[in-house]
Amino acid sequence: MLVDVVLVAAGSGTRMGGTDKSLISVAGAPLLRWSLDALQAHPSVRRVVLVTAAERVHAYGSLSWIPSKVTQIATGGDSRSASVLAGLTALREGPGDRADVIAVHDAARPGLSRELLDRLFAACGSDASAPTLPLSDSIVQVQGEGTNRVRAGSLPRETAAAVQTPQCFAGQHLDRMISEIGTLLASASLPTDETSVLERIGVTVHLVDGDARLRKLTDSSDLPVMEALLSSGDSSVWGRLTVIANALGARASLASLRVGFGDDVHPVGTSGELRLGGVHFPESPALTGHSDGDVVLHAIADALLGAANLGDLGRLFPATDATPRGVDSGDLLREVVQRTTAAGLTPHWIELTITARSPRLADRLPEMGERIAALVGLAASSVSVKASTGNLIGDEGAGRAVRCTVLLLAEQRGA
Repeated sequence: MLVDVVLVAAGSGTRMGGTDKSLISVAGAPLLRWSLDALQAHPSVRRVVLVTAAERVHAYGSLSWIPSKVTQIATGGDSRSASVLAGLTALREGPGDRADVIAVHDAARPGLSRELLDRLFAACGSDASAPTLPLSDSIVQVQGEGTNRVRAGSLPRETAAAVQTPQCFAGQHLDRMISEIGTLLASASLPTDETSVLERIGVTVHLVDGDARLRKLTDSSDLPVMEALLSSGDSSVWGRLTVIANALGARASLASLRVGFGDDVHPVGTSGELRLGGVHFPESPALTGHSDGDVVLHAIADALLGAANLGDLGRLFPATDATPRGVDSGDLLREVVQRTTAAGLTPHWIELTITARSPRLADRLPEMGERIAALVGLAASSVSVKASTGNLIGDEGAGRAVRCTVLLLAEQRGA
C-alpha cells in the first residue's frame, strides 16, 4: 500500500497571539516535527506535501529537520479548505502513480502513532476512514446565539463522536475531492472537514478508534496538557498518573487528581450466560447475584463512584426490590457515569485485571476494552484489560468465583 499525505500547517495562529504554532516547542520538539517524524517512520507513507502560509514557505524549506518524504512545500489559502485544496492539487500534479490512499492531517494534532495510522490505512480500502473519540458529556441541540442561547433538545451520546485527523480516502476519489472542494469554496460554503466532503460525493467513511494524544492545539491553554501527553510514552497506570500530574501542574494537580479503586467478586452459578465487561460468554454459566453479575462493570462503577466520593454501587443500587433482579450491569454503569460526570469527574485511564480459571479470556480482551471504553466515554487506547488465572489458587483459581480489580485515574473539575 502506498499512502500520500497532505499535512496542513497554514493557520494564522490568531488564537495563539499570531504565533506560528507549528513551530512552538512542545515536549522538546517543534509541534510540526511530531507529525513529520511519525509520517516519515511509517513504511506505507510515500510522500508528504506540507502546506503553509505563503510568507512561511521559504522558512520551512530551510528547516534542517524537514524529512526526506516531504517532497513539496505548497502555499496554502485563506481558509483550511483552501489549504487542503492546494495540497491535494499538488499531490495530483506531482510525479509518480497515484497513491492507494491519500490522507489529510492537521499539524496542530501532533500525537500521531504507528498504531493509529495502521488502523486508518487498513480501514480505508476503496472508501474512506477517519479516527473518532466517544463523547462523555451530554449532547444538546442549541437555538439562538450568544447570551440568548437555549437548549432545544438533546442527541443520544451513542450516535455522536468527535472526529480527529488524519482523514483518509482511496486515491481513486482524488479528482472528485478536488472538484467538490473547489465548488464549495466558490459558493462560500466551507466544509467542516474531509469527511463532510466525502459524504457529499457518496463515499462511505469508516470510523476507527482515535487517540487522546491527538488533541488539537487551539490556544495556549492546551499547551500544558499536550506537553504531558507527548512527553511520556509510558502507558502504565503510574505513567499516566505522572502525565496527568505534569499536565495539571504542582499544587493544582494534587487538588484535581483522583484515583478510584474498584474490587468485585461473584460466585460462579450453574445456569444462565456469563457476562464480563459487557461481553457475553454463552458457553459459561452466569455469576450469581442480584444483577447479571458482571463483576467487571461493577468494579469500574465502584472505582468511578469512589473517585467522585459518591459512595459505592451497593448503596446506589441495593440488592432489594428497589433494583430489578437480573438488571443489565451496563445500565447501572451508564447511570454511574452520568452521576459522576455531573459531579465534575473526568476519567482519563482505566486499568483492570480479571481473575478467573475459565473461560479463556485472552481472545476477548480487546472486545471487552472497546465495550468498556464506549460505556465510560474513553478511547479504547485508554482502557487496559488484563486477565489472570490467579495461579489456580483460591476460589478464583478453583473456578468457583470470578474477581475483577480496577484502578482508575481521573480529574475532578472545580477541585
